[in-house]
Amino acid sequence: MTPPATPFNCRAYASRILRAEASSLAVVADRLDDGFDKVVDILFKCRGRVAVIGVGKSADVGQKITGTLNSTGTRSYILDATRAIHGDLGMVHPDDVALMLSHSGESDELLRLLSPLRKISSGLVAITGSSKSTVARSADAAIVYGQITEVCPMALAPSTSTTIMIALGDAIAFSMLEQRQFTPEQFARFHPGGSLGRRLATVAECMRHGHELRIALSSDTIRTVFARVRHTGRRTGAIILTDSEGRLTGLFTDSDLARLFEARQDDALDSPVERVMTRNPVVIGPDARLGEALDILKSRKISELPVVDLEGRPVGMLDITDLIGLEPVASVAETRPVLKLVERKTA
Repeated sequence: MTPPATPFNCRAYASRILRAEASSLAVVADRLDDGFDKVVDILFKCRGRVAVIGVGKSADVGQKITGTLNSTGTRSYILDATRAIHGDLGMVHPDDVALMLSHSGESDELLRLLSPLRKISSGLVAITGSSKSTVARSADAAIVYGQITEVCPMALAPSTSTTIMIALGDAIAFSMLEQRQFTPEQFARFHPGGSLGRRLATVAECMRHGHELRIALSSDTIRTVFARVRHTGRRTGAIILTDSEGRLTGLFTDSDLARLFEARQDDALDSPVERVMTRNPVVIGPDARLGEALDILKSRKISELPVVDLEGRPVGMLDITDLIGLEPVASVAETRPVLKLVERKTA
């Protein structure tokens, strides 16, 4: 009898693919030369936009690089080489720099663009695998990552080469980000949507304020507080308590009231709320990031976070329900120290 064939181990095979691509990235990192510096310098000094140009899978890579450049302060657009030779070159401005992507450096569509781009743009740079290619030799500067083997079983489908191009695009974008000292505030302006955008938004943009707040004097009795305090809009489970000058002194929550009833302390309802309130609660300023507020709520295991001005007067309230859906995405400021730590360890 023929023994049963060994079943294909999909997970083990995938691991080999990932390790092979990671190994190639490490090799390319060691191959970087002054060509990288020259490309970054030309792009950094670009007075217009960066036109990222590719064909096929390289054009797909260009979409990713374009998005990364735009989100980190370098204005960019994608220019498909096939469409470019049929009229889309009209979008190139004399102040723009062309960034050409080609593993072989000999794609016919790109070669046909070299002469026109030289005439209508301010510069021409490239990312390619061959220093002897026409694209590399025609560019003002080129990042040449050298010979690599595609991890495709047939060594045909672009795989390792596209991974390398994407990584080099990140390296270019983040090198320019560091040079222009791009701030989290600038980053936030370009990311208003999604969980990342919300984490980078300010507390003032999301906090409850005005008629949505429940505010009372800490010297009032609990019964008086609940009889007088009214609110509309989003429900919040905390009453903000202040002194006679309007400065925050504490919080009293619906849970605090429930605990009094559970303990049968009904007589406490006619005593000043300051006797049972949470004194000196954790607060945050209106200009802080929502991501910071979320971290405070999670680490302190609290549901409400008062927002106060520089004089300690309440101007808003953040409720944990306002932040549902925010994912723990690290900001630019949070990731930089991690990167520098890795650099020190590997130096």
